[in-house]
Amino acid sequence: MDLTNKAILITGGTGSLGKALTQHLLTTNPGIKRLVIFSRDEQKQFEMAQEYPSHLFPQIRFFIGDVRDFDRLKRALKGIDYVIHAAAMKHVPIAEYNPMECIKTNIMGAENVINACLETSVERVVALSTDKAAAPINLYGATKLASDKLFVAANNIKGWNPIIFSVVRYGNVMGSNGSVIPFFLKKRKEGVLPITEPEMTRFNISLQGGVDMVLHALEHAWGGEIFVPKIPSYRILDVAEAIGPDCEKPVIGIRPGEKIHEEMITESDSFYTWDLGKYYTIVPSLLKWKLDDFVSHFNAVKVPYGFKYNSGENTDWETVETLRSLITEHVDSTFKL
Repeated sequence: MDLTNKAILITGGTGSLGKALTQHLLTTNPGIKRLVIFSRDEQKQFEMAQEYPSHLFPQIRFFIGDVRDFDRLKRALKGIDYVIHAAAMKHVPIAEYNPMECIKTNIMGAENVINACLETSVERVVALSTDKAAAPINLYGATKLASDKLFVAANNIKGWNPIIFSVVRYGNVMGSNGSVIPFFLKKRKEGVLPITEPEMTRFNISLQGGVDMVLHALEHAWGGEIFVPKIPSYRILDVAEAIGPDCEKPVIGIRPGEKIHEEMITESDSFYTWDLGKYYTIVPSLLKWKLDDFVSHFNAVKVPYGFKYNSGENTDWETVETLRSLITEHVDSTFKL
């Protein structure tokens, strides 16, 4: 995707995916007009600014702000063409304990992003979702489902504005802040890897896979789609075996709000789900474009009614060996047994 002379803003830009997007965008599109890193953590912005000094990367801007603050968002979006919305409260137990804080960021923040984009000259918006938004049982998932609905419905209220809103939904990003693999790598030094539930499974995607998916949606979305990648699953016990085969693995019980298996497409979603090859897409129930044209353009194939996509029933699995290789490649290059 050619982003020459485009101005891009990433909310939550100092997070794992925001940093991966920044590196990819600046490497592959040196002609970017401006790249704004919008986040509320000044320390993370300070540290990231050391990696991207202004004399080497004059197009990058660091903008302190919170998606809860509409006026600040609107100011940051002046002159921006594309928005990638990655800001969120994402830790499940913390959201369970602080529910209104999660709602303010993940739902009200999403609404602020939408309205600020509609009132400026933004052309395209891609919002990040999560597998926990499909049939949610925890507050984080419920807030992200509400966020998804807001971004999909934003295409219905834009009026004359040619802006396009879409969503990308994927599973655990390998090596992201707060995820299980960095946690196990740290705990390995203690000789104990706590297992919440032996049967637990999760989807797995690399940071680069997440970046590629965001850029795919940015370039190809027609408006209102939820893009879902075809990715492998892993068993939590296989992750533990890959990282610490000699470690103790006590079962400590499932945490508040956790599922045994994660879903990305529910059976109820199947009526609106199409197979695009590399990705599935859930199209909006209220279409602003012709479905026949969409199907023809992307050679889309309708999934059967009753289709569902969850980590426990996946047909593609990581093994202990592939996990070790991926950890070395994507998480810790010094990892070895």
